[in-house]
Amino acid sequence: MRRLLLCVLSFTLASDTIVRATQEPLGPATTPIAAAEPAPAGSTRLKDIASLEGLHSTPLVGYGLVVGLNKTGDRRQTIFSAQTLANMLERFGVSVPAGQMKIENIAAVLVTTDMPAYAKFGTRVDVTASSIGDARSLQGGVLLPTALRGPDGSVHATAQGALSLGGFGGGSGGNTVQVNHLTVGRVPGGALVQAAFPPDAATADTIAFALKDPDFVNAGRLARAINAELGPDSAHAVDSATVAVRVPSEYRKAVPDLIARLEPLPVEIDAVARVVINERTGTVVVGGAVRLGPAAVAHGSLSVRISTQVEASQPAPLSKGQTTLVPNQQVDVNEGTAQLIELEQGTTLEAVVRALNALGATPRDIIAIMQALKAAGALRAELVIL
Repeated sequence: MRRLLLCVLSFTLASDTIVRATQEPLGPATTPIAAAEPAPAGSTRLKDIASLEGLHSTPLVGYGLVVGLNKTGDRRQTIFSAQTLANMLERFGVSVPAGQMKIENIAAVLVTTDMPAYAKFGTRVDVTASSIGDARSLQGGVLLPTALRGPDGSVHATAQGALSLGGFGGGSGGNTVQVNHLTVGRVPGGALVQAAFPPDAATADTIAFALKDPDFVNAGRLARAINAELGPDSAHAVDSATVAVRVPSEYRKAVPDLIARLEPLPVEIDAVARVVINERTGTVVVGGAVRLGPAAVAHGSLSVRISTQVEASQPAPLSKGQTTLVPNQQVDVNEGTAQLIELEQGTTLEAVVRALNALGATPRDIIAIMQALKAAGALRAELVIL
């Protein structure tokens, strides 16, 4: 009986110890890392409108060969691709004069890419290969190892791999089918960085953010957002494109942590009033800040259609005449009904779109209307024609 009581008592003490152990922390308390909150409506994150000054990608370019094509490569008039192949074969101990080579399965290409600012040795980068000869298609081709050089002339990466075109083509007997562009392809992760450019390291005292679209209003708002996060006088706008930030003492040896703290900050952006027009595609994009002065718009259409029908004139029986073809031309002129719509002072984008829709205007018509409003001085926005 005594032994049973001792067992029960020891089990109770052990259970109580386990409960207390689970309730008490095993080590010093740590502060949880707060997840970055999404930017409020109408605002943009700092990282989307600005980047750390001094960081930029580096363009690389190289000359190479694409092999494995199905008789769609460079032809005899493109002599440099045959010379390149002859030079490469000579390195492997095969000597063939370039003028005696007749090949259709290779194509000379220029290989381009942008190496990121913090690319390290062994980093993989996507590359683009573009035909510079008269190749018809790079479909199914493989890029041979190609040295990529930077602005300093040094080799910084080596590219190779199978091309991805995102299209296809084929045909015979003069009938061909083509989908998308076939003389430009990409090699995902095809470049291996060999030597990277060292980025400009930020000083321990200050860092600077460069706005992607310089604007004095946005630079001032960006500085105020940083001051609200780090404290007064922590940041100031140097000009319309640069905001300088004083590094706090606790971040002197951890500048990346400071940048990671500032990049998710929401910033209210002042958009430029702009209308972008692409006349080739009939695309019109109107910014939300566009306003109109007082104006009246009338739009009508004049269409002219000319049709020709060829009729056969038969001669009378036994008249020894000849059958002749007589063209019958018809010209139709149709003028659409013009409508007049008045736009009041300070008309917003919504009212402009509603008014143009009421006119039944097509994108081509809207392009002409926007250009006329700008010429009349009623369009309070920048007009950009692509």
